[in-house]
Amino acid sequence: MIEVAIGLLILAGGAFGIIASVGVLRLPDVLIRMHAATKIGLLSAGLILTGVALYFNDVGIVVRCAAIVLFLFLTAPIAAHMMGRAAVRLGVPMFRTVQAPLSRSAPDDPPRP
Repeated sequence: MIEVAIGLLILAGGAFGIIASVGVLRLPDVLIRMHAATKIGLLSAGLILTGVALYFNDVGIVVRCAAIVLFLFLTAPIAAHMMGRAAVRLGVPMFRTVQAPLSRSAPDDPPRP
């Protein structure tokens, strides 16, 4: 029964990794691509490493897998923030959407100062 859970965890991690790679290829903007790569990439790595820890069922390997997941959770958002900041500073063109203008205030709202 544990083999089925391990297989499902590793397959789900691989599927999420493929979804992240498709997101990196298809999304229009640097910042949106980084979001897909970091969020789903972390989920994918976490699922795969959980499956690995369950498969080997050794204290040393479980600690290593937990340390790797902790390291990824600490460093991936910081790296994505730095890459996004560099992209904005370098003037990389961003994806623009057409939005309807927002109304200033509803009739029942008091005037704003």
